[in-house]
Amino acid sequence: MVQIKRSLLVFAGLSLICGLIYPLLITAISQVMFFSESNAGIIKKGNIIIGSQQIGQLFTGPKYFHGRPSATDPPYDASNSGGSNLAPSSAELLGQVKMRIEQVRRENKLPANTPIPADLVLASASGLDPHISIEAALFQAPRIAREKKMTVMDIEKMIRENTQYPFLRIWGKERVHVLNLNIALDNFKPQR
Repeated sequence: MVQIKRSLLVFAGLSLICGLIYPLLITAISQVMFFSESNAGIIKKGNIIIGSQQIGQLFTGPKYFHGRPSATDPPYDASNSGGSNLAPSSAELLGQVKMRIEQVRRENKLPANTPIPADLVLASASGLDPHISIEAALFQAPRIAREKKMTVMDIEKMIRENTQYPFLRIWGKERVHVLNLNIALDNFKPQR
């Protein structure tokens, strides 16, 4: 009987610590130290939520930067995160990539032999990546400049202003958040 009481007390104590106290403590710390990240990095325009810092969005219009392809169906569905799980030798993956390459070349009015940054035709591991490389952003600059009637220099300046650098400038790569870049495009006012 003593063993059962001890077991129940240990069970109740650990349930309280691990099931209530610890989650509440971690939630409180994250709300204080990492408020934006722990609340999905919501991006608002006025009172309207237009996106998130952590989840990409589908942009298809020629006047906007396009992000990485999404491996989820529908695209960028956060409740269905995950890669395609197709091997690099998969005929299905190769077919998807060929189709995406043709689409990128057609959208940007490029000849058939033009190299394309990999992140414009390959989905990320999560299928939700909101960033593209600097190279992918610069690759799209001429099309956007043509469509928005801006100079390529203005687009390149906008890319530099919206570049996010690696953690401590060591780990990771330089990247650009596609939604933030497209918001900057919409807010652009030419200097006179």
